[in-house]
Amino acid sequence: MRRVSVEDAKGRLTEIVLGEEMLHRASPLQQADREQAVRDLEQENEFYLPSHPNLHSILHLSIRDGRLVFDVRDEMDRPVQAVLLALGPFKTLIRDYKMLLDSYADAVAEGRETRIQAIDMGRRGLHNEGAELMQERLAGKLEIDFSTARRLFTLVCALHQKL
Repeated sequence: MRRVSVEDAKGRLTEIVLGEEMLHRASPLQQADREQAVRDLEQENEFYLPSHPNLHSILHLSIRDGRLVFDVRDEMDRPVQAVLLALGPFKTLIRDYKMLLDSYADAVAEGRETRIQAIDMGRRGLHNEGAELMQERLAGKLEIDFSTARRLFTLVCALHQKL
């Protein structure tokens, strides 16, 4: 497991542990996206269980048996609650996101600035769709703001390599 420290804050993530079983296959661009999402989460996040709104959470984020697992733990890394989501609703967005990353890498290699800008706009749109879906699917189970949902969607895309 890879541990990433996040600023300690009331009712927020204090640490993120990403499932390594999928991360070793990340492309350089996926790895950069993942690292940027983690850095952004280090700066700011809103993440809590409705039943534990002031919990300093450690999140073990992984994909197991076709499900996205949000294993929320307390600051001593003791399990508090696991939230599992089916990946099916995310599949199309994840596939589209990966295609955009591939197109982005090609555009960078070819030095096509206009295409790079267009792809970046498409990525922002997919991030927004992914964040909205993430918030919708987690409603009542985990409370997250839109920015946190965007970053978590990026991490989910980096974790899931075989869609």
